[in-house]
Parts: sequence; structure tokens; C-alpha cells
Amino acid sequence: MQTVIPHLWFNRNAAEAATFYSRLIPGSSFQAPEVIRDTPSGDVELFQVTLGGLGFQFLSAGPEFPFTPTVSFRIDCDTSAEVDRVVAELGEGGSFLMPLGPYPFSGRYAWVADRYGVNWQVMLSDVHPRAAGRPRITPTLMFVGPQAGHAEEAVKHWAALSSGSLVGEVDRYHDGEEPDRPGTVRQVGFRLGDVDFAAMDSAHDHRFTFTEAISLMVLTADQAETDRYWSALSADPYAEACGWLKDRWGVSWQIVPRRLGELMVVGGAQAQRVTKAFLKMKKLVIAELEAAARG
Repeated sequence: MQTVIPHLWFNRNAAEAATFYSRLIPGSSFQAPEVIRDTPSGDVELFQVTLGGLGFQFLSAGPEFPFTPTVSFRIDCDTSAEVDRVVAELGEGGSFLMPLGPYPFSGRYAWVADRYGVNWQVMLSDVHPRAAGRPRITPTLMFVGPQAGHAEEAVKHWAALSSGSLVGEVDRYHDGEEPDRPGTVRQVGFRLGDVDFAAMDSAHDHRFTFTEAISLMVLTADQAETDRYWSALSADPYAEACGWLKDRWGVSWQIVPRRLGELMVVGGAQAQRVTKAFLKMKKLVIAELEAAARG
């Protein structure tokens, strides 16, 4: 089972988005939602979604958090025709950060924010072919504003937290590429657990930052692993709630014991008791969740 899961918070239209993406991206599907009742956002729907072989969670909860280009999802396409089709559909009702065309890193590429505000980088995988069996989607984080120049530091910190993680070769900016500082990260690929990511710095005058609209959910095996991730990542006590935290770079995470899912899947009164318990927590405590399940 995937251990790090991108979690997207939608404004009550997660079902529509999941349907749209599943039709658009090969190797995609989604399950009927789980309804979580009586949250601070009211009753919300949680969808388990697979897009291009990568697992996601979509939450249909409300307008609290906007999507921004700080987190985008790169789609590797096998043909130019596929790039054109995906870009055309994502672009309908959306906007382009980089228009469709040839670039040094890909013969066919575009960066588009779709009708829901989610950012996608769609590219022909000709310069860097996709490895056989790997998902065609790569979550990509862009460090901007006060965080520009910290991508490498963040990536190395995250990768040190779990076995199997690694950081690839760093492509760096050079002299003459101002405002980006020489030596900072133009692009770096890295793996967290069993999921491939990418990161970059950008010192241009961007008017956005990381938000809770996209968080990274880490599924932990036990309380000790939950405690270790929480201690290593949480940097803002005021952002701690229901298993959510923010790290020192402003990236949102959810540290979730697998045991929570096992307790919730039973449904009914047990799920309601467990929900009521975890909504009061900051860090999730398995023993307290199990006690709530027993009633």
C-alpha cells in the first residue's frame, strides 16, 4: 500500500473533479466516498482516487483553502497527441502559466491550472522517459518567496525520515539566471517511501505560497512511527489539528496511523465515536482512538 498520499481539499466538488480526472488520465479510477460527519466543515466526503497509477485522497469540504502553483502534478505522456488532448481538456475553464509548446526539457509541454485551480505540468516524456511500471504522475513542489532557495534542505530532511527514500541528482541554477541564485535548485527528483516527487526553487515575484489545500499524508505503522514523524516535521503548534501539521517550510502534512482507517472502516456508531475523538486531537494517539472505538 502506498505510504505517502497527496491529499487535495476541494470546495465541495471533489466528486466532479474525480470523475473528470479519471476520464482524462489513463490508469485512473475512484471509489464511492466515505462520509465523515460533524467536522468543523460539516459533513464531508472523502474519496480514494487513483490517477495514472498514483493514489490520492480528495476531500470535498469547502472553500477554506485555495490551490496554488506551489504544488503541481506532472503528467508524463507517451505521445504528442496525448499531451495535446490532456492539455486541451485541462485548459478548458482554466488558465496557463506556461503555454503549450516545445521547451529544452521536453518537446511538448504546458503548465495549466484547471477549472478547479489544481496545477498540472503536462509533458511529452521524450527527454526523460518514464520508467516502466512507474506512475505517470509526479507531485512537484515549488519553493517561492521566503522559502526560495530551501528546496534542497527540505528534500534532504524529508528523505531522511523513512527507509527507501532517496534524493536524485540536483540540477542547479547558474550565474546569469537571476533572480534565482546560483547553486539553488532548478529541479531535483526524490522519493519518499514508495512515491516519486520533484522539487524546485523559484525566486521570481510569485504572489502565492503553500496552503493546506494540498497536504502530504503519511500512513504510519504504529504510535512510535507516528511520534517520530510528528516530532521531525511539526514546526507550528498553531497549525496542529486532527493529525495535520505544517513543517518549517510551510508544507502541510497529515501523519495518520493505519489503525485509524481500520477503526473507521467498520462504519456506524464506532466510526462516529472515532471521528469525534480524532477531531479533538492534534497528534493522533492510537490508544485513545481504540478506546473511542470500544465506546
